[in-house]
Amino acid sequence: MLKGKNELSITVKGRRTGKEYTTPVWFVLEGNKLHLLPVSGSDTNWYINILKNPTMTLSAEGITVQVKAKPITESKLVKKTIDSFGVKYGKDQIKQWYTKLDVAVQIDM
Repeated sequence: MLKGKNELSITVKGRRTGKEYTTPVWFVLEGNKLHLLPVSGSDTNWYINILKNPTMTLSAEGITVQVKAKPITESKLVKKTIDSFGVKYGKDQIKQWYTKLDVAVQIDM
């Protein structure tokens, strides 16, 4: 589903409205673990939403799966995710698009 892809869509439920919100995100897949990096870190709306309800839907290539997101706040693990994103997308792209790098998200596939 994700091999060779640079982007997927995530759908989360709003923490106040319960309404579903979908947004495209970059990701890194390492083994059976999917890593996401919120573009505005802990201020990113979808990240704040998963703190209340960690259930999220991933969509790519017409395939949709429901997963549980695990917020990552430990600085070593966040840095590892940032480094992996830098390898996949380029460090310059990460600096250009990501404004706050204080959290990450892990999903067991």
